[in-house]
Amino acid sequence: MAQEIKRIAVSTGGGDAPGLNAVIRAVVHAATKRGWEVFGIRDGYNGIFLPERYPNGDGVIPLTRARVRGITHLGGTIIGTTNRGNPFKYPMPQPDGTMKEVDRADEIVAGFKKYGFDALVAIGGDGSLTIANDLAKRGNIRVVGVPKTIDNDLEGTVATFGFDTAVSFATEAIDRLHSTAESHHRVMVVEVMGRTAGWIALNSGVAGTADVILIPEIPYDINVVAEKINEREKAGRNFSIIVVAEGAIAKDGTASVIEKELGKAERFGGLGEKIAAQIQALTKKETRCVVLGHLLRGGSPSAFDRLLSLRFGAAAVRALEEGQSGVVVVLDPPTVNYIPIEQVAHRVRHVPVDSDTIWTAQDLGISFGV
Repeated sequence: MAQEIKRIAVSTGGGDAPGLNAVIRAVVHAATKRGWEVFGIRDGYNGIFLPERYPNGDGVIPLTRARVRGITHLGGTIIGTTNRGNPFKYPMPQPDGTMKEVDRADEIVAGFKKYGFDALVAIGGDGSLTIANDLAKRGNIRVVGVPKTIDNDLEGTVATFGFDTAVSFATEAIDRLHSTAESHHRVMVVEVMGRTAGWIALNSGVAGTADVILIPEIPYDINVVAEKINEREKAGRNFSIIVVAEGAIAKDGTASVIEKELGKAERFGGLGEKIAAQIQALTKKETRCVVLGHLLRGGSPSAFDRLLSLRFGAAAVRALEEGQSGVVVVLDPPTVNYIPIEQVAHRVRHVPVDSDTIWTAQDLGISFGV
């Protein structure tokens, strides 16, 4: 029989996504309804093992119904997040000035015991959920994960919250760029997030009637892209829209990584500008690049993402009540189910190249640079 729960912790890790606050609100309401106390760990797990950053002692804060009132529609996360600081591989300065990854997970486990937490709701992507699951094993902590990424690239769930909002914003941006591109007879390159999966680029590109979509799953040939632009020019279409995922790869090429730092995920970027320069050189048409970047993460979540976030948060509490641990809540229409975190950890859900969305794009005349 599972240990009785009286007090739980909530953490948000990795990049922010629209809907995080809605998850937190649902967790708090569902837990307090069951008589549990809820506490938020600030900035991933920093609130526990980096107390010097919180001189007022608020690295761990109580989350009451009053504290989460009116946050469903707000972007970001009220408890903060970080995409640095894996406690199992935490970068620490050495006497010789170098950095070394050190295992500090035991400090997190000790912190959980100090605060008397009976369980953890970990909201995050692949990396954050893997860390939470490893902490559960290290410290015998009950953990339920909530999948979070605007990239929609987590296995086991039909959708992750934040994705719909990101696609909607990207589509609106593409819509706006159509008029300026046509007015100035330009090629516009729109770079969106998508490190290893092209869900945002594909969906917003099709919805926004782009002419070319470049995604990591389909290595592109820049000459084929240029041919598409020239074909449109000959047909009297003197402007073009290219949507590119930041992690798209040219044939015989590599991803555009601009930063790789110890203890931090690789930072992608610069691909949009590179493609714009290549297209201008090959077609002689004026080409501009717009990088949507973190604009895709910000702002108020869509109605779909709000509802999904609330469902995920409430389901996480129900999972704990049922005695579940080491699982992640997933969207499995028409309901929300639980699957082992191991089925999500270290895996990426790529865009299937034989999917109907790809076929639809091709039927609409959209090029993938091949």
